[in-house]
Amino acid sequence: MAEWWRGVPKLELHAHLNGSIRSSTLLELAKERSKKGDLVLSEVEGVILKDDRSLQECFKLFDLIHVLTTDHGTISRITKEVIEDFAAENVIYLELRTTPKKNEAVGMSKRSYVEAVLAGFKAVETVKAIHLPSDGNIQYPDEVTHKNSTSEGPRMQQIFVRLLLSIDRRESLDGAMETVQLALEMRNSGVVGIDLSGNPVVGEWQTFLPALTCARKQGLPITLHCGEVPNREEIQGMLEFRPERLGHVCCLEDLEWKTLKESDIPVEVCLTSNVRTECVTSIADHHFADLYRVKHPLILCTDDPGVFSTTISREYALAASCFDLTKTELFQLAKNAVNFIFADNKLKETLRLIMEEAECVFAGTK
Repeated sequence: MAEWWRGVPKLELHAHLNGSIRSSTLLELAKERSKKGDLVLSEVEGVILKDDRSLQECFKLFDLIHVLTTDHGTISRITKEVIEDFAAENVIYLELRTTPKKNEAVGMSKRSYVEAVLAGFKAVETVKAIHLPSDGNIQYPDEVTHKNSTSEGPRMQQIFVRLLLSIDRRESLDGAMETVQLALEMRNSGVVGIDLSGNPVVGEWQTFLPALTCARKQGLPITLHCGEVPNREEIQGMLEFRPERLGHVCCLEDLEWKTLKESDIPVEVCLTSNVRTECVTSIADHHFADLYRVKHPLILCTDDPGVFSTTISREYALAASCFDLTKTELFQLAKNAVNFIFADNKLKETLRLIMEEAECVFAGTK
């Protein structure tokens, strides 16, 4: 099923840049740092190369990633590779999220960090990565696929890429406001929204409410990591805020489930991540089944495919096998994701046409 799903056009709306890095790249970066004496390779090699990581091993890997991704060149490189990896899974639209970082030792500001990410967008080689909202090079389905060719040879596959700037829960309100202002200033460069993420037991989400409200007033869509741990007051507050999307929503009580279902706020579902981080006990117990049953807006996503050793194709295959969904039902789920992207109607229409073209192919009618 994962192989079959690899051929189907998909959208990815919840993927963290640092959590999507290739293990091979991390190992290469670790070897370089070990030569400089910054770390001991033997102490981190096992953490990097292991696939079936425990929760504690996932935390260790996240800590290592932060140590290894500290300069502009590395940020651009991993961004390029992450986009190419999603394109290899036939993701046609990607919203990549990352927290702008400062590193005075290498002259990195939040702005220069984001500029390094955007440089990675432009450096993609295996596909054509279209990241500008007003890009005039948008092509329609028969021009996007590998099958159509010209006298100059096959057209290059395309992936539309956008960037969400994340507010980390460890930040101050001033830091959050700086991120929002940066997002507003870089809207025409491919930044399309704001995310609130980070360790769910650190800080209080209300701290960032003024920054999120400011973003909303300026027309920036917002997605919130919600309900990764039990916190009824916070979950209720987030639901009352009514962001454009919510991520995870694992630890809700009955009243919050009712509020969520009545709200129709789309949920970014990350099956493997939720099990690995112990937000849910098993895939079989995942709230995807209940939300899908009541036709709540859902988007299947990966969260951190590098850390959790998964792919978007595997997430679709997992949903099919665990919840007894047909290919047609899951294709419709993928198609519906177009409605929830942080992009203009022109791009939504383009993506719908791509999905409709693919629907004919995968339905066997063309």
